[in-house]
Amino acid sequence: MIENPFDAPIPGQSLTNTPGNYPWEHSPEYTDVEQASEYVWDKMHEKNLLEQIITFLENDIPVEAIARMVLFSGFTEGKWNPDVAILLSEIVFKQIMAIGVKAEIPSMKVFMGDQGNSKFRKSFAKFKVEKEDANKSSTTENKAEKFAEEIKAELESKESSGLMKKETE
Repeated sequence: MIENPFDAPIPGQSLTNTPGNYPWEHSPEYTDVEQASEYVWDKMHEKNLLEQIITFLENDIPVEAIARMVLFSGFTEGKWNPDVAILLSEIVFKQIMAIGVKAEIPSMKVFMGDQGNSKFRKSFAKFKVEKEDANKSSTTENKAEKFAEEIKAELESKESSGLMKKETE
């Protein structure tokens, strides 16, 4: 793909926009960390969002990544400013951990540095390539579905590893 070097904003263009066009350019809705944490807790317990968080945790998305996503989206929606987000980060992290514990997720990734499962990432990348090829050809579609089932079976057959793993003798 060839990029056009002239297809970019003019330097200083953002300085000519009318101020106040974005939610984060206004006063935040929450300036108190306690009120903001209650808002996040209530929001995370809405059915759709709760299901998404549990799905993320089950699929080895780290708690830290989910917390960052929640905090950044709150900032972009104008719910809080960056200072409140920093103060809120530990609370949101613990709230997401509590959801994972309550959902009984066996091997929950906590930090983004815990992503040591390179075999899964390679398998997923291979699956993605085959799925893109499947869009080009209907005969490849069955192959991509078969590959997805193989990955699913492989992941289900793996033993969980972590601090809470039962030892087998």
